[in-house]
This record gives sequence, C-alpha cells and structure tokens, in this order.
Amino acid sequence: MNRRQALGSLAGTVAATTAAVRAAHAADAPPAFAPQAPGSHKPVPLPFNPAKLGGLSEKLLTSHHDNNYVGAVKNLNAVELELARVNKDTPGFQVAGLRERELTYANSAYLHERYFESLGGDGRPAGDFAKALSSQFGSAGRWEELVRATAMSLGGGSGWVVIAHSPLTNDLRVIGSGGHAPALAGGTPILVLDMFEHAYAMDYGAAHAKYIDAFFANVNWAVLDKRWLAARR
Repeated sequence: MNRRQALGSLAGTVAATTAAVRAAHAADAPPAFAPQAPGSHKPVPLPFNPAKLGGLSEKLLTSHHDNNYVGAVKNLNAVELELARVNKDTPGFQVAGLRERELTYANSAYLHERYFESLGGDGRPAGDFAKALSSQFGSAGRWEELVRATAMSLGGGSGWVVIAHSPLTNDLRVIGSGGHAPALAGGTPILVLDMFEHAYAMDYGAAHAKYIDAFFANVNWAVLDKRWLAARR
C-alpha cells in the first residue's frame, strides 16, 4: 500500500467512525418536536392479556381500561377542543375551569397508561431500578413498606401512589396524591399504582390491602427498568 492509498484508507476509517458516532447520538436524541392537534388523543390498548393476571380479574381490568381510562382520554379531547375556542372575550371563570379540567384529564390519562404498562410481569424485583431503590431506601423491604403505607392511606378514597425520579434532587421520591392534578413538578413517574376505588372494588370491595398485594405480584420490572433508564438520560 502506497502513501496515497494509506491516506485514503485512513480518511475512510475516520468518516465511518464519525458516521457511527453521529448515529449513536441520534439514537439517544429526543423525538422531533411534533405538537398534537387539540382533541386528537387516542386511547392505548392494554399492553397485556387481561385474562392472565393473577389476582386481578379480566372483568376488572377491562372495565378499568375501557371506562375510566378511555373516559379520561375522551374528556381530555373534549376539553382541548373547548380551549381551542377560547379568545379574549371568554370569561375568566370559564377559562380557569377548562384549564383545571385539562390538567385533571391529562394527568389521569397519562398515569393510567403508566399504571397499565406497569402490570403484566411476575412481580419479582430485578434490574437497575430495583438496585436504585434498595440503594436509596436501604433495602427492598423499606421502599416497599413506604409505598404500601402510602397506598393504604389512600384506600377507601381515591388517589395515586407514584415512585418518581425528581429532576431537582436527582433521586427517587414516593408520592401520594388524593387526586389526578397534584404531582411532583418535573418528576418522571417510574412505578404507578392506581388507588381509586374503580381500580379494585369490583374484585375486592373495600379490601384494598389485598388489591395492593395483587398489584405487587404483577409488576413488570422490565418496563420499570426502561423508564428508569430514560429518566436518567
């Protein structure tokens, strides 16, 4: 190989390496900014076979999805279309009411999707997220104790229990909320547990502790791991 051939080979190698680096960066890049048209949200189907979850009946899961979750999506679409009609003459109380409903339905739809995605596994903690929980809270038993205590405090009423990644402190937070609107500002939900009565009453009545057991037995830790990785990026 002469000098010209060597330089050509080197240039080709550099170009290939540069292209590979750019491709790797592109793979990690966020999706392109693409605003969604008002009222165009589509319900996401259940990510698992509802007949195969132990302790949570197909009837309960299907009703929860088709009525409560899909209802939130439909209401969000309706509110967004109303907000698209707002102008300078729209009464303030009407705008405030629509914005409050928008937040409620948007959070309900989003958290329901994360809740259903959290199910369909064998409930056995594994992976980097499980390690992070044990590292922060001292043991697997301790973080689960905190989540269960928070869930029990909401039983018989309504609300959500969320383990979220906090951008402010760069750690994990156990969040308990009595409604759809309150949330950790900027937080990324990793584990989501629905404690509204519609999530368990059909199977367990007022025995919400048994529902919490069933939830833990069906957690999909592979999904939680993917969320954890995405949140850290």
